[in-house]
Amino acid sequence: MATYLLKKSYQLKDLQEVSFKDLWGDNGIFTTMWIFGKSPKILFFENHIKNLIRSLQVYGIKKKSLKKDILKVVNINISKQKSYNHLLRIALNKKIISISLRKRIPPKLDFNLKLVNLKREKPKYKNLKYKKILSYLIRMDNSKSDIGLINKKKILETGTSNLLFIKDDKVFSPSRNYYEGNTFKFFKTKINKIIKKDIYIKELNNYDEIILVGSGKGVASVKTINQIGWKRKSLRQFKIFSRYYHSAVKKCTKYKF
Repeated sequence: MATYLLKKSYQLKDLQEVSFKDLWGDNGIFTTMWIFGKSPKILFFENHIKNLIRSLQVYGIKKKSLKKDILKVVNINISKQKSYNHLLRIALNKKIISISLRKRIPPKLDFNLKLVNLKREKPKYKNLKYKKILSYLIRMDNSKSDIGLINKKKILETGTSNLLFIKDDKVFSPSRNYYEGNTFKFFKTKINKIIKKDIYIKELNNYDEIILVGSGKGVASVKTINQIGWKRKSLRQFKIFSRYYHSAVKKCTKYKF
């Protein structure tokens, strides 16, 4: 069960506070960001906000002051005095802005992926149609496991993260039907080439490493996929990815209120 520091909702039209609504299942968009430290930092904050605004417009959630309102909700709920290691979630539909802070649980090296036949609705967008995914995640130890979403015998993403597959030090990602998160986009600027191809379940044993990248997990190495007997063969690329990630964390600037 997630440990929450904060859960609040506001009317989009006037920012008046209302009873908290998580908005899961609604027609809307959310983003999840890692907030950490005292005088807090938010990793990839500007990119999160840009992607959020862009996706909201596609979903017909428009307001001239939308970005300003989102930032105001963040500002009134984040403290300079508190020390954070939390996941900051902002979710919107046409009527409500919701904000929550839950404790971030770092992934362990003993990490298992559970394969599930499921594809997100409109996977190009970080939309709120997540109830089926959450029904799996709520029963799992998220420090040691996640679900791998399968469609037409191909693996797409996890319930929380993007997936990268390593073979002979080459990096592969699924070709389509998943959301490119901000952590994934960061690594696209650091890795010489990420090759897009269909990743079939029957071919997973050809890969030496499977790496999760996302706001919640950061960088995580899959140790096993018990259903198919897959086992990690190396940590080489995981260590390289981790160094890039930790460098970004170190360079992250303090959030400006």
